[in-house]
Amino acid sequence: MNEKRANWLPIIALLTAMVVWGSSFVALKVAFRTYDPMVVIFGRMFVGGLCFLFLRHKFGAVRYQAGDWKPLLLLAACEPCMYFIFESWALVNTTASQAGMITSILPLLVAMAAWFFLGERTSRRTVAGFLTAIAGTIWLSMAGEATADAPNPALGNFLEFVAMLCATGYTILVKRLSHRYSALFITAVQAWVGTVFFFPLMFLPPTDLPTAFEMTPVLAILYLGVVVTLGGYACYNYGVTKIPASQASAFVNLIPVFSIAMGWAVLGETLTVGQYMACLLVFAGVFWSQDPGTRRKQNGKTV
Repeated sequence: MNEKRANWLPIIALLTAMVVWGSSFVALKVAFRTYDPMVVIFGRMFVGGLCFLFLRHKFGAVRYQAGDWKPLLLLAACEPCMYFIFESWALVNTTASQAGMITSILPLLVAMAAWFFLGERTSRRTVAGFLTAIAGTIWLSMAGEATADAPNPALGNFLEFVAMLCATGYTILVKRLSHRYSALFITAVQAWVGTVFFFPLMFLPPTDLPTAFEMTPVLAILYLGVVVTLGGYACYNYGVTKIPASQASAFVNLIPVFSIAMGWAVLGETLTVGQYMACLLVFAGVFWSQDPGTRRKQNGKTV
């Protein structure tokens, strides 16, 4: 029973992270309507960093080795620093659903990087699941209609792709460092480095500093800082430490599904019949990509 629970906990953690990250696209859109992207991202990092100050006693053992500051700093540079810069401007130029669709590329990027840097084996079933989920996310995007929130979708989608490259480096580094640092500690490093990084960017043009206090976008920033930054990354980092990085990244294909669902619930956006069918295809692809045999081999267990 305990072994079954241990096998399911990473899956539940990753699913939770995807729900939270799917909602982040909606929260960002809400906040960007009032405040500049760099202001929003700094607020998100600052709130998350404050939360981690109160949780520092739960970091567990930190087995620092000489030179670890380099991969830790590089991890934070990949995400949140560069990732959020590209994703913020992506969401200014494209819709949440199209940006979410681009995230489907991440699993394939991570699978290739994990094979090259970590020696992880990728089964045919996992690859087939990836391709199925990607087909679903493309269908999901094609079935949607363009809106006024996407003034330059081509540029926005390209910037989201660059953000996925940053996320690939981040995922590989998390896997490398997870043997010595807890998921909570790694997430805290991200929040603290991100706070320092984005603070001066608020004062550089073309950023406009806030001139008024509005409750809805402020609540969106608080949600991004506490729930998305603290909860989402903690769950994702935990999942990555327990299963192969290539399989963990497959869950990212669920983000466009959840982002569209949140858009319907919060912003009043509607789904077509085709989009509902595409959502089912994405779920099927993610489920298919989870090859238990590969996971057991990765964990050093026999079938």
